[in-house]
Amino acid sequence: MPSAIERQDDFDSVRVEQSSEFSPRRLRRSELIVLLFVSITWLTSLLTPPRLMDDVDAAQAQIGRSILQTGDWVTMHIGGLKYMEKPPFQYWMIAVSDSLFGEHDWAARVPVSLCAILLCWLVARMAGWGFGAEAGKYAGLSLATSLGLWLFTRILIPDVAVTLAIAFALWCFVRAIDPDTKQSQTRWWALAAWGSSGAGILMKGLIAAVFPFGVALVFLAITGLWKQRSVWRRLHVLPGILVFLAVAAPWHILATLQNPPYFDATMHAESGQYRGFFWFYFFNEHILRFMNRRYPHDYNTVPRALFWLSHLAWFFPWSAFFFRAFSLNYLGSGRASRLRLLALCWVLVVMGFFTFSTTQEYYSMPAYPAMALLIGSAMYEAGPKAWKIVLRSVGVIVTLAFAVIVGLLWASHGYAAPGDISRALAHADASTYTLSLDHMGDLTIRSFAYLRVPLALAGLASLVGAIGAWFFRRERAALMLAVMLVLFFQAARLALIAFDPYMGSWPLANAINHAPPGGLIFDNAYYEFSSIGFYTDRPVLMLNGRKNNLEYGSYAPGASNPFIDDAGFIARWQSPDRWYVASEDEKVDQIRKLVGAAALHPIVSAGGKTVYVNR
Repeated sequence: MPSAIERQDDFDSVRVEQSSEFSPRRLRRSELIVLLFVSITWLTSLLTPPRLMDDVDAAQAQIGRSILQTGDWVTMHIGGLKYMEKPPFQYWMIAVSDSLFGEHDWAARVPVSLCAILLCWLVARMAGWGFGAEAGKYAGLSLATSLGLWLFTRILIPDVAVTLAIAFALWCFVRAIDPDTKQSQTRWWALAAWGSSGAGILMKGLIAAVFPFGVALVFLAITGLWKQRSVWRRLHVLPGILVFLAVAAPWHILATLQNPPYFDATMHAESGQYRGFFWFYFFNEHILRFMNRRYPHDYNTVPRALFWLSHLAWFFPWSAFFFRAFSLNYLGSGRASRLRLLALCWVLVVMGFFTFSTTQEYYSMPAYPAMALLIGSAMYEAGPKAWKIVLRSVGVIVTLAFAVIVGLLWASHGYAAPGDISRALAHADASTYTLSLDHMGDLTIRSFAYLRVPLALAGLASLVGAIGAWFFRRERAALMLAVMLVLFFQAARLALIAFDPYMGSWPLANAINHAPPGGLIFDNAYYEFSSIGFYTDRPVLMLNGRKNNLEYGSYAPGASNPFIDDAGFIARWQSPDRWYVASEDEKVDQIRKLVGAAALHPIVSAGGKTVYVNR
């Protein structure tokens, strides 16, 4: 016999699903509100400036553009070398966007922005289906205004796309096994789940299968549904595997055939060895990375406790409802309980996986939709007392933030703001940075003179949030807090414009494009000045730069050699040909020792970097 909790849950499920919370009109209204907020944030994110940043951001855009230049949709390229670290879907999307809109920096951002918009809409729809329109709105808004989602979509990484694929796969899974889904429809829901997992693999590798399969299996085990043959029939396992392979396998096969040797299972990596695509992609980038033995070891790892606790910031102020989620019912048989349990399994599988692996802050993004679902459900279920406690707590925090911002504006009002912000920053060793916000430690009081407009807008955002938290209740308070975050994101976007010369190298690239033709050298690895590579779109030589992301492809048979040593630099710099070199100001002494200060003629400086010409 069902337990008292299950009977109550069944009763509540029937009662709620027949209420106005599930009326199509209310559900559509909630989804439209979420789409409005997320579109304002992510469509304005397409605007330039800010320009593409050095390192991963511009490099990803260049890889996508190289598809159109080489015509090769199987093996990616950058800097004239093969690039095999990541699967191709992200670059395919950039290439398609470039072909539709032209090869612009904003065009490269279109896929990430569209994926973020679709993801937030999907979460609102999932929560609306499971919990009702109001919960759907809260869930969608909590993700649409998530600091984590916004922060980690400032660079062109595929994580938001794979998160969308995983979320859609699990949405289709829960719909396929839902007893209210018609038998004739389960096949399409199930096959869509399998297909979405296959597409996710093309976005960021095997985790796109590990996570949805792992979540589904844990969910089926906890509920006991794995014992029911009818559930497995609804999942259409054999046809689903065929769909999964049809989507995921062709590219992997073609990439393996195009980049021999075909099979190598060596469990160690070192410099100077080329073992083809299969070994590098599956062993180095998946197995050895998980074991923290990948080569090159060009990444840090976030402390585990911080990895978990940072989500209080990534979902502020909605994260205050995380604690309310502990009191929700996860063990009933109704739709709401099933979706909550799925979300809980989802969070634990993703976070548990990376707890035992090397990790970065943004690696947890595939769990964001599940966290938003739990937040939305908790906000909907919370009573007046719980709402009051949360809003008062948030009100105190944002009021203090407003006071701090006013204080910073006052403290920096006497400083001038000549040149760019790099002049006022406390420059730390970038190699020691582990967290995405480590650059915040470079800020000084003087540097805020360059950020007066963003600071003022952030102050306005805090004021709006404080008014909402102190004087409004429930839904209206939530909307005011969402407005606060949208304003804050716009302030942060303006701040990124001020940081443009420091985080990227567009001013240097622009000067090179308007200078007389000549060869181009980067004083370090490609990624140090990758935005120059994107905005100039010309061949580049790298001085002592055979390392990190381009190193492995440089050992491929027949690969070009864009790397030069000190002797090669001296020979080119002293030749009759015109050469440009981009160097960080802190490291330029190294090349001064090679050719002498008199032979280095600066043509442009910005962000602590300078471009020199030899004549």
